[in-house]
Amino acid sequence: MIELDPVIHASARLRITATLAAIPVGDQMSFPRLQELLEMTAGNLSTHLRKLEDAGYVAVTKTHQGRTPITYLALTTRGRRAFEDYTEALRAVLGVQP
Repeated sequence: MIELDPVIHASARLRITATLAAIPVGDQMSFPRLQELLEMTAGNLSTHLRKLEDAGYVAVTKTHQGRTPITYLALTTRGRRAFEDYTEALRAVLGVQP
């Protein structure tokens, strides 16, 4: 039986990982940009990011530009692999060839 990663499977977390997977390895996206793209509230996005971070799928970098705090997000190597495995498993469930 094929199992889908329950950490990624939640709709909001799937959208987050898919969006972060679309940026090149080594690049990051700011929290406000991700929030804007996904049209999520800051609290909801933070909650789902915490689950992904706890699983080791997302790296969170906090810094400052002048006096303004900025949070950057990126998929970790483990997160990219988990997303790739998830999409492969989903294709298998649907019977779709890559």
